[in-house]
Amino acid sequence: MAFDLPDLPYAHDALAGNGMSKETLEFHHDIHHKAYVDNGNKLIAGTEWENKSLEEIIKGTYDPNAVAQNGIFNNISQLWNHNQFWEMMSPGQSSMPSELESALKDSFGSVDKFKEEFAAAGAGQFGSGWAWLVKGGDGGLKIRKTENGVNPVCFDETALLGCDVWEHSYYIDFRNKRPAYLDNFLNNLVDWENVASRM
Repeated sequence: MAFDLPDLPYAHDALAGNGMSKETLEFHHDIHHKAYVDNGNKLIAGTEWENKSLEEIIKGTYDPNAVAQNGIFNNISQLWNHNQFWEMMSPGQSSMPSELESALKDSFGSVDKFKEEFAAAGAGQFGSGWAWLVKGGDGGLKIRKTENGVNPVCFDETALLGCDVWEHSYYIDFRNKRPAYLDNFLNNLVDWENVASRM
């Protein structure tokens, strides 16, 4: 079973007014995301993973003790990460559903405190990686930062929100200002209704 590059849930220029340019989406989705799809399909062809789901491949190929993950994991996990990333953003200003707001207040004290801690995790991820808001097995919310393509699936957690902090995700629009990119993501791009639906 080969995986496909999903279409963006909005036009390439739909996020431009919110700080993510058409050029960024053309590079990030059409080139970077597509490369993960193409490379992942090539690597799993003829292997035990060929007819497995993305989540099964991620769990089966992730090695918590490895200095560097293998090629199948890297490409399939990044394919999954980006599938989520596009859905977690919206062209329109999204209001935060009350149940999500309550959960964030319970876990972090306030929505602002959550945003502060999430942005700090993303800014503090050395090199390439992701910042995540996750729901753990106990139902509690927490923030996790991961290197490269590692994601919450590896830890049996539910990804509620993820922000790509690889340079290709922000360099066209923000150059080397990762904190500004994270601030813009949290305040102008997140689809909070999508986040709440994942709870």
